[in-house]
Amino acid sequence: MRHVFLFILLIFSGLIVSGQETTELKEGKVSYITNQNVYVRFPSTQDIVVGDTLFVMLDKKQVPLLKVVSLSSISAVCEPLAVSEIKVDTKIIAKTKKIPVQAAAATIQQPETKVIEPVMETKLADTVAKIERKQEISGRLGVSSYLNFSNSAAGSSQRMRYTFSMNAKNISNSKLSAETYISFVHKSKQWSEIKEDIFNGLKIYSLALNYKFNDNHQVWLGRKINPKISNIGAVDGVQYEAKLNAFTVGLVGGFRPDYTNYTFSTKLPQFGVFVSHDVKKKNGNMQNSLAFFEQRNGSFTDRRFTYFQHSNSLVKNLYFFGSLEADLYKKVGDTISNSPRLSNMYFLLRYRIIKPLSVSFSYSSRTNVIYYETYKDIIDRLLDDESTQGFMAQINYRPIKFMTVGLKGSYRTRKNDPKPSENAYAYVTYSRLPFINASTTISTTWMQTAYLTGNIYSINFSKDFLAGSLYGGVGYRYVDYSFYNGELQQKQHMAELSMTMRITKKLYCSMNYEGTFEKSTNLNHIYLNITQRF
Repeated sequence: MRHVFLFILLIFSGLIVSGQETTELKEGKVSYITNQNVYVRFPSTQDIVVGDTLFVMLDKKQVPLLKVVSLSSISAVCEPLAVSEIKVDTKIIAKTKKIPVQAAAATIQQPETKVIEPVMETKLADTVAKIERKQEISGRLGVSSYLNFSNSAAGSSQRMRYTFSMNAKNISNSKLSAETYISFVHKSKQWSEIKEDIFNGLKIYSLALNYKFNDNHQVWLGRKINPKISNIGAVDGVQYEAKLNAFTVGLVGGFRPDYTNYTFSTKLPQFGVFVSHDVKKKNGNMQNSLAFFEQRNGSFTDRRFTYFQHSNSLVKNLYFFGSLEADLYKKVGDTISNSPRLSNMYFLLRYRIIKPLSVSFSYSSRTNVIYYETYKDIIDRLLDDESTQGFMAQINYRPIKFMTVGLKGSYRTRKNDPKPSENAYAYVTYSRLPFINASTTISTTWMQTAYLTGNIYSINFSKDFLAGSLYGGVGYRYVDYSFYNGELQQKQHMAELSMTMRITKKLYCSMNYEGTFEKSTNLNHIYLNITQRF
């Protein structure tokens, strides 16, 4: 009887244990977003089932965000549960339960995320915004020295360069961000130039504040190069952007930097508008942007132009980039014309035929960009419409593991050149050289221009040491040039030595040496750099 009682007790205990549910929290991140679905990546999707609700944290509370519609071993395909723009890298929480198979099946059929109150959508949008507004500050401070010396009458010279860059995102977890990039350069024995005008050495390439009202509206104030309209260069002023689904509209107003020393100038106003359209698919992206700009000198039109750019990687293994720029203003004497004039055109097509084989082709056509007021003293030269056309083709192939071979050829012609410029470059790289486990590249270059014909032969070795803390390289080049139909020849032997050391996780220093040895002249160049990241 005692044995029967113990047997019944064991069965009852097992039923109690099997009926209990233990909840575990799994953390993942949003890895990809489409118009319909959100992809969340987990270390493992074990114990997550279709129909589960995924959450984000709001004031230490779990707020429903997504519903699982499909699963792989490490990813969950989800549908948003609220009208809110979800960002990549947003942290997601999955509540998994250790329950019997029968209970899991019941859970799948009865997901508990049917209705979300409108107030919850507002909280959800605030949650995503708070996650995005986490302060992130990064940058670098660098000091470089360029030392040149020779046995010729030129003697020696040294140039020092100091750089500082910083990107402060969401300062104090607010909507305010800032960015800057500044450099200061001076030459030895030429400090008088700096004393005369500090901006002969000090260059401010970027110095701007950003205020992001929300995910769809932001404004920049200061000096900034906008990547959507990078062809116009830096803008000193205000840049406003508004997003509407896949479209972005921008308004720009301000000034061009002074063309003599890159300082702020109120004499060169510029303003314009741009619109871009972005398409993001699982296998690639497409972007189109169109801009109209007017640049002035005082109250007079200096240049008026339009710019179109297109990039496309929607087709597997195929990438295309193209840009067109047309001037819409022309002034000759007192005659003004607004007829379009193509001033810049560039196309690039890159295709991976099979995994180890890829080819690319590019074409560019450029004419003189004319600023009629800024350069009016040389208007006669500008009216001579110089144009440059260039073609480039390249092929890269990996025949065996660790080996890559490539061939590149280019052709460029300009109207007034006696003959076009041609260039061919071939190389072989083997990344795991036996016995020394180093990478080596052997290359040859052939070139022909209107003024010279020549060849360059080179070989380089490079290797990591000390578990990646030290990287070194050594190389040799032989240069053989003939100038003006063989009337003058130049032969050079060039030695190269480089080393990069990681002192701490964010502190690097590097050294490069290049020596050029001719019959009667030796030239030496030494480059030293130390960079601290933060």
